[in-house]
Amino acid sequence: MKTQTKAYFWVPSLYLGESLPFSAVMMVSIIMFKELGLSDAQITLYTGWLGLPWVIKPIWSPIIDNLKTKRWWIITMQFVMGVALGLVALTIPTSFWLQGSLALFMLLAFSSATHDISADGFYIIGLEDKEQELYVGVRNTFYRIGMVIGQGGLISLAGLMQNGTFGAAVQSVASSWMVVFFILGGLMLLLGLWHSFILPKVETPLHDKFEFKEQMLEFVETLKVFISKPFIISSIFFILLFRLPEGLLTKIVPLFLTRSVPEGGLGMSDEVYGLVYGTLGVIGLLLGGIIGGWLVSRYGLKKMLWPLVLCITLPDVVYVYLSYFNDASLWLIGTCICIEQIGYGLGFAAYTLYLVTFSRGERSTAVFSICTAFQYFGGAMLPGMVSGLISDSVGYFQFFLIVMGFCLITFAVTACIHVEENIK
Repeated sequence: MKTQTKAYFWVPSLYLGESLPFSAVMMVSIIMFKELGLSDAQITLYTGWLGLPWVIKPIWSPIIDNLKTKRWWIITMQFVMGVALGLVALTIPTSFWLQGSLALFMLLAFSSATHDISADGFYIIGLEDKEQELYVGVRNTFYRIGMVIGQGGLISLAGLMQNGTFGAAVQSVASSWMVVFFILGGLMLLLGLWHSFILPKVETPLHDKFEFKEQMLEFVETLKVFISKPFIISSIFFILLFRLPEGLLTKIVPLFLTRSVPEGGLGMSDEVYGLVYGTLGVIGLLLGGIIGGWLVSRYGLKKMLWPLVLCITLPDVVYVYLSYFNDASLWLIGTCICIEQIGYGLGFAAYTLYLVTFSRGERSTAVFSICTAFQYFGGAMLPGMVSGLISDSVGYFQFFLIVMGFCLITFAVTACIHVEENIK
């Protein structure tokens, strides 16, 4: 029985709470570590490892389904993340800031991945089928708003504080990032408090204890379903490697934009970066996703697959141009970034629909979680970890040329997959 609590009270805030910690761990940390003196290779390796919880989350998702309630997990994780973000702030001025912040970021990553599982599950059980369709745009929009707050607003705030805009007390790099993480921690605590009152109670715990053997058998059965899918070999390669070029770009682009011109970067200040990449870029990504979803629903995946594949790959060439002519005007840089992010959103919409259609049938939810783990491992975590080593070795211009070369892998795995005629 669904509660009478209106979904518009909790769906937006739930997905804001899903994106804020992810943004902090995977994006805000990159700029902070750069300003605290780490090299590209160190930054991408360390933050790449932080993606591990999103890769392996299908392994512990049965625990969340069988212990307590998803509502309990959501609220608990939000409070845990709020405290952990505050502790990151307190760790920054210490002598062990790197070890301490990485340990806390890993705690945040596991908590955030756990929150993702419970939030997505709660969305399904907390809404009727028609409401789920109605609010899918709302959840996606507020997820991106959370990214804008983290990547855009708070990074810009750090830059403004370092420039003395808000007074001398927070002009140092360490102090500015302390403020940023205190704000993030406060937001998560407020969301936890809000959801403890507003989230509807729509479920009852089914078990008092977690049966490890039983759940492992369930996981094995899901793997059997996964590997028995038609065209499984070509599908696995597609899922793993389709996003390889973007996986290489994701962590290097923020560093390229903010490194100084003598270092080969564009020399953006934090406030400009937050506006151009963290705000306009995210809006472009959201816009591309909306248009891509409409195109696939209108014309079908088979017809739109290759046009959207070209959209996610060819615009990457803008970074080759910007790294060669690194004295480009700000409006041209912003235009290039928006073009690339819109293209990414267009292509990712087709990729997501392929994962959905691949997962249909027996154990569809569990199979989809395995697909997302594979795509994050091959399309984000591994390429992200090595991207800094490559860029430090060859420079940004050669790095972006290498990324364009890896687009051939995207073309190859796309050519090998089977897509049914009328998938929409």
